[in-house]
This record gives sequence, structure tokens and C-alpha cells, in this order.
Amino acid sequence: METILIRPVITEKASAQAESQSRYTFVVARKSNKVEIKKAIEAAYSVNVKSVRTLIIPAKKVVRFTKAGTLSGSKPAYKKAIVDVSAGESIDFYANL
Repeated sequence: METILIRPVITEKASAQAESQSRYTFVVARKSNKVEIKKAIEAAYSVNVKSVRTLIIPAKKVVRFTKAGTLSGSKPAYKKAIVDVSAGESIDFYANL
């Protein structure tokens, strides 16, 4: 079985939501569903998950203009999950460092 949780999203917006609303954001495997994501987070961080929302970020084309010419490529598509944790609980991403 492949790993479901790839990495947490640590941005200014995600950190603000984590502090104020107990809402955490993760990049997850593309084929995972909400039930699998909920079980994986509860097992990994030992918290109670209230709800899971998912969204798929589409691929983007990237063009860079350099001295050597134009370089074109693409960023891959990925799936993101926004997880609401029960009141009074929190997830510490920096505990495993």
C-alpha cells in the first residue's frame, strides 16, 4: 500500500488557519479518498478528525526566459486535503525534526 500523506503544507495561510480554526492542510496521494485520509491522519498524529475536504490542484505550464533561450516545462498536478481537528487538539509538525 502506498503512503497516503505526502507532506504537510506550511504556508502563512495554512499556519493562520491551524492556529485560529484547528484546520490543517496536507498534500496527499492522488488516488486516496477522504476515509483513507482521515484514518491516516488519526493514526499518524493521534487526533480526532471532524471533517476532510479535498481538492485537486491542476498542472501548470512554466516558461522561463534565460540567456540560453526559452525553457519550458510543467509543474505536476497534486491533491490537497484540508482537515478539521476536534476542538482542543492540535498537530505539531515540528515534533519529528
